[in-house]
Amino acid sequence: MNIPAELRYTRSHEWVRQLEGNIVEIGLTDHAQDALGDLVFVNLPQVEDAVAAGDTLADVESVKAVSDVYSPVSGRVVEVNEELLDAPQRINEAPYEAWMARIELSAEPEGLLDAAEYAKALEEEA
Repeated sequence: MNIPAELRYTRSHEWVRQLEGNIVEIGLTDHAQDALGDLVFVNLPQVEDAVAAGDTLADVESVKAVSDVYSPVSGRVVEVNEELLDAPQRINEAPYEAWMARIELSAEPEGLLDAAEYAKALEEEA
């Protein structure tokens, strides 16, 4: 299972990448895309949407089910990855490149896991 050390993670299988300033990228982990199976649809948030940590940010549909993607941070959506609307399979192919949204933080993120903590959480889930 691929768990890049430079990212932060949630127990609900989202990743967070710090960009410049107080902007972060959000996406689904390798574990999440593997568990979901082939993704066929992505419903992204709107630019300017306010999001709160723990609230639904987006949803993804696979051949198995529709699943919510939760925001690991609070803030405002400043950009969405529109490529995923036409090619949701990019999440399956390269989950750590296929970011879903960029968010300008309104508060310091809390409760995010580093790579080792996330790996341990996955072991506990199994």
